[in-house]
Amino acid sequence: MPKKTEIGNLALTGYDALFTSTVETPVIPAETNGERIIEIALTELHPPEFHPFHVTDDEAMERLAGNIKQYGVREPGLARPRTNGGYELLAGNRRKRACEIAERPTLPVIIREMTDDEATIAMVDSNLEQRDSLLFSEKAWAYKIKMEALNHSGIKGDRHSHEIMVEQTGESKNQIFRLIRLTDLIVGLLDKVDAKQLAFNPAVELSYLSQKEQTAVINAMESHGIKPSLSQAVQLKKLKQADELTLEMIDEILSEAKKPNQDDNEVNEVKRYRHFFPKGYTIQQMDEIIHRLLTDWQSQKGESA
Repeated sequence: MPKKTEIGNLALTGYDALFTSTVETPVIPAETNGERIIEIALTELHPPEFHPFHVTDDEAMERLAGNIKQYGVREPGLARPRTNGGYELLAGNRRKRACEIAERPTLPVIIREMTDDEATIAMVDSNLEQRDSLLFSEKAWAYKIKMEALNHSGIKGDRHSHEIMVEQTGESKNQIFRLIRLTDLIVGLLDKVDAKQLAFNPAVELSYLSQKEQTAVINAMESHGIKPSLSQAVQLKKLKQADELTLEMIDEILSEAKKPNQDDNEVNEVKRYRHFFPKGYTIQQMDEIIHRLLTDWQSQKGESA
């Protein structure tokens, strides 16, 4: 995960007083490391124009709202002033929603002047750091927009953007680019990945199909009640690259019954490596990790050739 941002390093001198203040209008304590921490009305806080991280009213949100109602907001959000008034809330949109549920009218926020690229990087890093689990769609879009920001002049310096991403996320270069490939999926397919109705590896292969072809994949999945296997997805990708793929072929390939014992053989192959994995890992989880490691290995061989 990304390294701790400046948020976690801010001294909290004068900040605790915010939690006990009964004033509902902005309270501005002494500046901390040159930055302001202000209690801002929720109505003045607006999400970024593109925010890849979901804010859901689930059980976790209920717990967060309960904690805020009892103890207050323990960590400030991060925002920058908007040219048309109010503030763009880069980090803290879940806390803002929890405050709404808890009927708390304000949110303590660090105000920071930032360029668009700096704001994008701060938003991604803060959310990756603070969220315990992410959907594939959230991570894919977060990596994509951060990579684009890093690629802009003055952000990455002499280093490659993917080198910075590898260092900060702990993911391999190949895995980062494979995750970003998911952003080429249409919404319907990406939703199926999030819902675990489509495995990660087949989804990456299907991302090379056109939008119309991906729609045909969804139609085949729903009409036949199936999940595309990795081998089927690879077959579709190869046909696409050879400019031979038709919509009829998509339905035909995905509706094909698997050969007898094909599933058993694939499962047995994966089971051979169970002792390398923590207890409780499913066959699908082990298969995806093995596939990812082999793909990384193949990529490294190509780079060293």
